[in-house]
Amino acid sequence: MTKHVLNIWGPGQIIAYSGLDGKTDFNHGLVLRTTFDWNGFEIKLPEAGGRIYIEPADLNDPGLMLTGDFFQLRSVCGVLVDAWHLLMEGHVRIEPGAAVAVIQSGSRTLIGVSQFFNPAHLQLPVKELIAARRQELLSFPCPENLPDAAEKTLYKAFSQLKTQICSPEGLIKQRWTTPDRWPHRRLWLWDSVFHAIGIRHFDTGMAREAIDAVLNMQRKDGFIAHMMSPAGISDITQPPIIALGVWLVNEADNRPEWLAQAYPKLKAYLEWDMNNRDSDGFGLLEWYIEEHVDCRSGESGMDNSPRFDCAHQLDAADFNAFIALEFEIMAKIAAVCNPAEQCMWQKRHETMCRKIDERLWNEAEGFYVDYDLQLLQQSPILASSGFLPLICGAAGEEQAARVAAHLQNSETFGTPLPVASIARSCGKYYSKDMWRGPVWINLNWLIAYGLRRYGYETEAQSLMDKTMQEVERTYLKFGALFEFFDDRMEVDPPDLLRKGKNVPDTYFQAFHDYGWTGTLYIDMVFQKYNNLTKGAL
Repeated sequence: MTKHVLNIWGPGQIIAYSGLDGKTDFNHGLVLRTTFDWNGFEIKLPEAGGRIYIEPADLNDPGLMLTGDFFQLRSVCGVLVDAWHLLMEGHVRIEPGAAVAVIQSGSRTLIGVSQFFNPAHLQLPVKELIAARRQELLSFPCPENLPDAAEKTLYKAFSQLKTQICSPEGLIKQRWTTPDRWPHRRLWLWDSVFHAIGIRHFDTGMAREAIDAVLNMQRKDGFIAHMMSPAGISDITQPPIIALGVWLVNEADNRPEWLAQAYPKLKAYLEWDMNNRDSDGFGLLEWYIEEHVDCRSGESGMDNSPRFDCAHQLDAADFNAFIALEFEIMAKIAAVCNPAEQCMWQKRHETMCRKIDERLWNEAEGFYVDYDLQLLQQSPILASSGFLPLICGAAGEEQAARVAAHLQNSETFGTPLPVASIARSCGKYYSKDMWRGPVWINLNWLIAYGLRRYGYETEAQSLMDKTMQEVERTYLKFGALFEFFDDRMEVDPPDLLRKGKNVPDTYFQAFHDYGWTGTLYIDMVFQKYNNLTKGAL
């Protein structure tokens, strides 16, 4: 590890104990966040309340190190010794909340969850524990000769990822991942797949567990929820990309027996989608639409996109591209573990691609759009989802060229930072609020995947380079890996809106330590600097 990595102390950084190191606790575990208006930490879980103050001068310390589970300054250091206790040495001031206990002796302070508080932890060797955690970070593989900004950001991604791995608990029987330890906390379907795609580069066993945790929460009817916890599941699903994750993880470490175990679960899940999300029987799928005006389609993952403002059922460009890709991958998995069904999946893939092209291609725009089942016409909204039929091969060569050209078109998606979640030409719907304009790293990753499928390697790498550069720039400025980014590059992520608000002390903010930004950044780094080509079908 270079001398000056993880040396940025900024607001909104999450501190939590990792399931890589031991038992985590969903309901009672200690989670802290660096503060926005003073120097130190605020306690977010097991309930909001409690503050840890650190002297301001320490934050200019050239030896500063802040990771997901320990920190070190000239005059104070601290480490999470388990899921419930933070042990510190040096001068700090504590304002404990109702859920925590504190004991101090000399230069040492132990703060912990009252229900599990163990005063004996005050005598643990702080500096030795920190040294061991530092060595853990050293053990993550890092491509050689990385530029300084990439190396710093990569170690941040590793450190953040550690905090987002939880131990088996309750209904979840494997180690699992979460987008962030606060406020999401739970296991999410497509987030977990994106996490596994990054994790596969250094721990394929953990990557498999991240996906198995999702598959093993499946209902008997095949349904897989968008959100899961040790105590239960939600009642909507999320983008079907699990077969993609299985394929990419298995590509990194071939385990035919794992494919065979996953296959029937994947099949049941895709069958559930086909049987429950096609209201008109045409063969294209629609996301579930909610009543909440700030989140019309949480199932889509693009919660507040203008696509859903109409609150109508839409044959969705992204949903159908995802499932067509899943069908194609299932044919490849079937070739390994169930050859009799390979042809079935191939035909499903071909049929879905044909229907996407028939109903969702807009010839005038040279782009894919949704189809409004209530108005019986195509949607006027051009969204980043319209690039996704490239991932499954629905587009012909000429169509793919027209879709790719939008990345250079200043009137649609040729923004300073691509890819905007809606086109400039849809400006009346635009705001700097989540999916109403800002850029999301997972969509950029998917769009680059689609571009590579059609041979647009230069365009794909350019998109990845611009994405990486913005992740690096904002990390070096703020110390965080953000949830979304301004397509116009006019506003830094901390000032963007989240569902109409920007209130950093609450849920309404661009989250500062966000899971798939980190794991897909890891994937981008390994793809570029290790010159890997894995991922193309």
